Amino acid sequence: MIAAVVFDLDGVLLDSEQVWDELREQLVEDRGGRWHDGAHTEMMGMSSVEWSRYMRDELDVPDPPEEISAEVVRRLEEVYRRGLPLIDGAEHAVERLAARWPLGLASSSNRELIDLVLELAGLARFFRVTVSSEEVPRGKPAPDVYLEAARALRVPPERCTAVEDSQNGIRAAKAAGMRVIAIPNPHFPPGQESLALADVTLGSLAELTPSVVA
Repeated sequence: MIAAVVFDLDGVLLDSEQVWDELREQLVEDRGGRWHDGAHTEMMGMSSVEWSRYMRDELDVPDPPEEISAEVVRRLEEVYRRGLPLIDGAEHAVERLAARWPLGLASSSNRELIDLVLELAGLARFFRVTVSSEEVPRGKPAPDVYLEAARALRVPPERCTAVEDSQNGIRAAKAAGMRVIAIPNPHFPPGQESLALADVTLGSLAELTPSVVA
């Protein structure tokens, strides 16, 4: 029996994957680095520690990783404060599931961004636990962020349902032993091999009902 639900953030509640892509590409160009078409896919799911090192080592950004991360966060905060790209139906989906189960959030976003998004969206009150992958040893597709969310919720991972959109996110939640509901990201859709790992695949948050979760 399901005892808790754990949401991803970017791509599930927030239409932000392409925003991350654009801002990191712009930073690479601003710093004289070398962007390539596969960079976003390779960084998807990485923790801030991992992707900032990737930008230094693989994309030739000359700044220290901690400065790269801080600058990306600063630019994202500006975008979010101007207009939060919340996905249609996000508030209702969170509210209807929170009425039945304790909710967690397991995100690759930096802690500052998680807190800002939930505050701006008015959703912070619905989440009992939020975990950033920068707070665990490894980012997605490793299961660490989902395992930590389950631990903090005091619910065994196998009694949690995860809601994910990306290839690495689906793999992370499945590796944690959770039931996985996939809502594929239209901008960066997961491959069929990853989608096959999901227990349920939905077309939108409107379809995310308690009966589907249960």
